[in-house]
Amino acid sequence: MQMKQLISSIACFLFISAFCNAQKKELSYEQIFGEAPTNISRPLPDIIRWIDDEHYLERREENRKASFLSVDAKTGNAVPYESPATKIGGREDIPTDAKNAAHSPDGKWVAYTRANNLFAKELSTGKETQFTHDGSDDICNGYAAWVYYEEMFGRNYQAFWWSPDSRHIAFIRFDETQVPVYPIYNSDGKHGSLEKCHYPQAGDRNPAVKLGIVSVGNPEIVWADFDEKDDQYFGPPLWLPDGSALWAQWIPRNQQELKIFSVNISNGSKKQVYEEKQHTWVNAKYDIRFLEKNIQYIIKSDQSGWDHFYLYNMDGTLANQITSGDFGVMNIVQIDEKNKIIYFLAGKENALRTDFYKIGFDGKEMTRLSFGDYSHDVVLLSPNAKYFITTYSNTFTPPKMALADTKGKLIRELGNSKGKEFDDYDLARTEIYKVKTSDGLFDLPVKITYPLHFDPNKKYPVFIEVYGGPGLGTFNDHWSDDLREQWWAKEGMIQMTMDYRSSGHFGKAGMNYIYRQMGKYEIEDFMDCARWLPKQSFVDTTKVCFTGYSFGGFMTCMALTHGADVFTHGIAYYPVTDWSLYDSYYTERFIGTPQNNPDGYKMNSPMYYAKNYKGLLRIVHGNMDDNAHMQNSMQFINKLEELDKHFEMMIYSGVRHGRSHWPDDKKKLSHNEDYKFFYDHLLNKPMPDIFWK
Repeated sequence: MQMKQLISSIACFLFISAFCNAQKKELSYEQIFGEAPTNISRPLPDIIRWIDDEHYLERREENRKASFLSVDAKTGNAVPYESPATKIGGREDIPTDAKNAAHSPDGKWVAYTRANNLFAKELSTGKETQFTHDGSDDICNGYAAWVYYEEMFGRNYQAFWWSPDSRHIAFIRFDETQVPVYPIYNSDGKHGSLEKCHYPQAGDRNPAVKLGIVSVGNPEIVWADFDEKDDQYFGPPLWLPDGSALWAQWIPRNQQELKIFSVNISNGSKKQVYEEKQHTWVNAKYDIRFLEKNIQYIIKSDQSGWDHFYLYNMDGTLANQITSGDFGVMNIVQIDEKNKIIYFLAGKENALRTDFYKIGFDGKEMTRLSFGDYSHDVVLLSPNAKYFITTYSNTFTPPKMALADTKGKLIRELGNSKGKEFDDYDLARTEIYKVKTSDGLFDLPVKITYPLHFDPNKKYPVFIEVYGGPGLGTFNDHWSDDLREQWWAKEGMIQMTMDYRSSGHFGKAGMNYIYRQMGKYEIEDFMDCARWLPKQSFVDTTKVCFTGYSFGGFMTCMALTHGADVFTHGIAYYPVTDWSLYDSYYTERFIGTPQNNPDGYKMNSPMYYAKNYKGLLRIVHGNMDDNAHMQNSMQFINKLEELDKHFEMMIYSGVRHGRSHWPDDKKKLSHNEDYKFFYDHLLNKPMPDIFWK
């Protein structure tokens, strides 16, 4: 929606709804921030899985007692359901100092790491096998080095993988002897203490890595045929479904290619089965689907500029590209090998939404199965693909759950989250519109939530929250249940969020723009989105506040320096302020190394633009942040001090990265300090005392 249309629609909405809204209630503090019931929403059914093609399993709770029901998909008739109990060894089978315990698929063994060595125990006999013996502070076997934990294994320290037949374990050995140690100061106690973590910053030496395979009960290690002295990464390995071979993902330091090798589990020899090269970067693969009898596999790749599915033969030759076009596919829900059909999620109709589709292996007859102008979350498809269950919503419609068949027919509604008092409350109006970038290449999505009782003749402050990282947009077109938005609408703030060319909405093609200059296009896109503000009579352009966390903290620092003519206030949480201070794998993928791209590092840092800083920035950091180290904030504030710039700083003692993981008392204080910032600098009125109770 263009801005003229937007203003027109707002005026029309105000005219039509003025009388109706006068009789509606407003949510109270206790309903928004406390535990008082609102009755504007209710839970959707808790559906666990399909039992067969005609029945699904639903969990229901009454008087804090749970029961499980088998529900007839077509009629909704439900009867009690009991499944055979399965027992897998519990914690009592594992040494108290063990970490990352994982049971074998057949439940007969448990593997774990202890003192950075890999072990397995046979549960029936209690016999323990130790596979490695060189574990130390510098060498980790099956226990992920920090950069792998954070960037490649989904914040999981487990670096070993059971074979499907429970006969073998693959693991990675990390030698961090040459990786710099970063000290993290703990101020507790009289003298304090230091934590030492091997943390490779951009351009530093990485861990030396080896991929090993062991057989249960046999301490002999088979090492895959790679040279640990190479500057390389291993993505998560994958076992063939029958456990006959291990597939290893190999990525060189520059991350511009990916090779997958089939590793012989008996002697470690390897054979290449996949290769991908790009002029920017190639991501590790996390969802390779092997077809029956290990004849072919399906892989997702963004090599065309968008994520699409490809069908490959097991020797690495391409059979055909399955999906194509200017849209991105997401995850596969199910594969029907008999009929050669894939069921999957994608953003074809609208990049801000998710829809459910099917397509043949040959790439023909792609069909949308979901319905309406909604974003769908389909994770439950019946075993023979007769029915699917979807939870769907959009910005203006609370979530519903429905059962549909794969011929496109809606069978019945299973639940509606809209509560009985939803229509009794005056809720803030939200709009989504598009802004064209100054280079004319992209239409960027922007969401605005307007104040309650909006008056276009008044001037309102603006609060903008973003993330900004590659492939991780801030919003999609689905319902928001964050009631805090309603509080700030009551208090008279315009709330905005916006996305950017590298957000993922524009595929890998959009992300490629940031290569070797991460930060430039992101902040300029945000500035383009915000430049309509001075043109609106109802916006107070002296109060435009930008905030974000981690990468969003970096963006906030950029907003108050590079974008200081647009943004006037900001709260930056645990920001990266110089990419040479962040970890190797993440940073170098997008911007290269400080050695081969010094200008890219210099020109994409708020340090470089600090001379332009004006307005008011608050920097917030935990002193024990082990991800975006507090070093970032300290070096940035030192630069501001040298330039005689006024700013605010809030340090939280003993906490690490990510406010959601902070202790409740510090989390509450942090939120309240944010709110006080809004009241003091944007709303210009006292913060209600109830926040501090």
